[in-house]
Amino acid sequence: MKLQEQAQAQRVDSAWAGWLNGFIGVLIFSASLPATRVAVREFSPLFLSSARASIAALLAAVLLLLLRAPRPGRHQLGSLGLVAVGVVLGFPLLTALALQTITSAHSIVFLGLLPLSTALFAVLRGGERPKPVFWAFSLLGSALVVGFALSQGGGGASLGDALMLAAILVCGLGYAEGAKLARGLGGWQVISWALLLAWPFMAVLAWLLAPAQFSGISAPAWLSLGYVSLFSMLIGFVFWYRGLAQGGIAAVGQLQLLQPFFGLALAATLLHEQVSPGMLGVTVAVIACVAGARRFSK
Repeated sequence: MKLQEQAQAQRVDSAWAGWLNGFIGVLIFSASLPATRVAVREFSPLFLSSARASIAALLAAVLLLLLRAPRPGRHQLGSLGLVAVGVVLGFPLLTALALQTITSAHSIVFLGLLPLSTALFAVLRGGERPKPVFWAFSLLGSALVVGFALSQGGGGASLGDALMLAAILVCGLGYAEGAKLARGLGGWQVISWALLLAWPFMAVLAWLLAPAQFSGISAPAWLSLGYVSLFSMLIGFVFWYRGLAQGGIAAVGQLQLLQPFFGLALAATLLHEQVSPGMLGVTVAVIACVAGARRFSK
């Protein structure tokens, strides 16, 4: 009986650790779109996406060497390739392209769909089977986020909207695939190996698309490039993949419902984009949806 109680306690501790790690990851990711919006004012989307991945890959290589991480097996290379396509290339490039034509506040609308996208791929790729009530909370939370964000200055559908939808789909795939790998490979190892897998292509792309002159690039643009390279592309994933692996992909993935509100706050602070006071009330409702989704995630 004691062994069963200890095992249950360990599962509970692991779940709470997963939610804590996931929350830290969400906080880090929340600044990604505002930072990308600043960077694409002076860097091309293709250069920004390839440069951030190349910088992060070099740091990842140092980590892997220093910590003597074991190489992934051949059977894991396909999944690492999907992670690379989803979060190393797809999401950064598609969002950078979208942010040329829409504001960061408008783009943050679509982040409310990330938990649903992640949960769908958790079912398709991760073998998870959340309860029907989980899907109800997930859909309600997504609807609240999208409805609120659209009321803040939406506008009609555009190419930027289509690019953001595509970004959400590939990101959900990358999150779910990476979390599945993290159970055996480790969270920071997954993103590190995915970055290295994509590095040859991304490094060549960054070299070919580099600006003719760097002297005219402003400090905010450089700082934004540094943030999305170090935090959005590497450190955030260390916490995020670990959290998804510990607490469940579909369950911890619901924390992404909070990301739009953190992002909107940063957009208002850094980019002086207007944010409605109604954020507080909707945030409370979204937190309730996250709590409900967690309760019925398994």
